Amino acid sequence: MNGKELSAALRNGQYVYGTMIVSPSPRWPGVVAGLGLDFVFIDTEHVPLNRSELSWMCTAYAARGLAPVVRIPSPDPYEACMVLDGGAQGVIAPYVETPEQVRALRGAVKYRPLKGKRLSEFLAGDGTLEPELESYLTERNANSVLIVNIESRPAMEALDDILSVPQLDAVLIGPHDLSCSLGIPEQYGHPTFEQAVEEIIRKARERNVGAGIHVTWPEGLEPEIRWAKLGANLIVHSVDSIAFGKCLRAEVKAIKDALG
Repeated sequence: MNGKELSAALRNGQYVYGTMIVSPSPRWPGVVAGLGLDFVFIDTEHVPLNRSELSWMCTAYAARGLAPVVRIPSPDPYEACMVLDGGAQGVIAPYVETPEQVRALRGAVKYRPLKGKRLSEFLAGDGTLEPELESYLTERNANSVLIVNIESRPAMEALDDILSVPQLDAVLIGPHDLSCSLGIPEQYGHPTFEQAVEEIIRKARERNVGAGIHVTWPEGLEPEIRWAKLGANLIVHSVDSIAFGKCLRAEVKAIKDALG
């Protein structure tokens, strides 16, 4: 799946499947390509990847038919342009809380390389683009997906306005930060957390915007499936390091048990 196909699937309510990749190993893309996924989630907010490593990862996964979607360190349009220039086919912006942030990111992701006053006026509705330029920008950015993290109480309070920004492809719930903002850290089964997740999913899907939650906790499979049945179609399951640890831990235990 490429970025254009991912964007269409998210808006149409189709399930799309991915996982977070933290390893820059050149062996990984071939393995991941056989897992039945549509995209990979590469994080540069919490994972120390340099620009060269990131570009190689994006290029390798795209060549395997997996759309590389990169979370940038902050909701900065220049950071978004940088990872797209490096080969990303989608951007996830962390801790977004205002529609103004989303509009600026829309300009970076959907209208790159237009910048400055012309872009600001267009995004504000005070300017127009020449047909030839608009056609060029649409074609150039067809593979660029815009996703924002919803992970705080203020973001939920501004959610209706955030979702009203055109060309937003999906929202991705950050469960850890959201639970902390709600005052119930890591209590993912708490009724307040459950209600918040369901509200975000419902509002996004009512606007034909994709919705999902990144699930990494061990008991997360059942709620992950339940949320998907409620409309969450951006399925971001686990992390390569967690999956590796879980599988190897079980196998080493089985060997030790067998050997007494």
